[in-house]
Amino acid sequence: MNNADRHRLIAQAVKESGRVTVGDLAELTGASEMTVRRDLDVLASHGVLERVRGGARTLQLRGEEPPFALRAHEATEAKRRIAAEVDALVRDGETVLLDSGTTCLEVAALLRGRPLTVMPLSLQAIHVLSDAPGPTALMVPGGRPRAGEGALTGPLTLAALAALRFDTAVVGCCGLGAAEGITAYDLDDAAVKKAGIASSRRIIAATDSGKLGHTALAHVGSATLLDTLVTDTAAPEDEVTALEGAGVTVKLV
Repeated sequence: MNNADRHRLIAQAVKESGRVTVGDLAELTGASEMTVRRDLDVLASHGVLERVRGGARTLQLRGEEPPFALRAHEATEAKRRIAAEVDALVRDGETVLLDSGTTCLEVAALLRGRPLTVMPLSLQAIHVLSDAPGPTALMVPGGRPRAGEGALTGPLTLAALAALRFDTAVVGCCGLGAAEGITAYDLDDAAVKKAGIASSRRIIAATDSGKLGHTALAHVGSATLLDTLVTDTAAPEDEVTALEGAGVTVKLV
């Protein structure tokens, strides 16, 4: 097992159990306790977990958004496949609004260098696109970055979105279902998503299957606002059927 796989396994175990000992993690991963301790130190330095005597515990409370650093290690292959499909759906020459989040960050890496005008809504995606070669035109909104997330929110972000019109918005979500619609953990983030959707002609939701059927705190809007959902093949069949019944084109990758 390589370092990245071991880190993902440890992060998932801590997330699910709340608190795990070094011994338990050594048994789970097949690594030595010394290696596990080093892994825990690395993950703690990235804000994925908290080191405690004899092991680690989660930083996530019930109903709270998982840290960006933790989400970046989850479903990485699925997110890359989703990003590739989104990239294929975006046509050259479009103006694109790119939401915050780990899946949209994968999309940013593929849009980089294409003949597009892109406005990212996170510091991470702005960094990816800031030195894009070739014809990519970067537009940067104002706003206040959310701590630990880099997502831009607030009146300046909303004003920028209100002043512009986009061909396509690529949006992420914390929860999505035919019944409850699109939801987010953070109220300010939800407001930005609403404004972005209102300013865009076509809405593509890019999210891994773990978000389907899940409901977060802040309501963004009905699932019928979406033109297309791109998710992975592990998506719950009942949710896919319900979303398609609501008029959403669902692409499983």
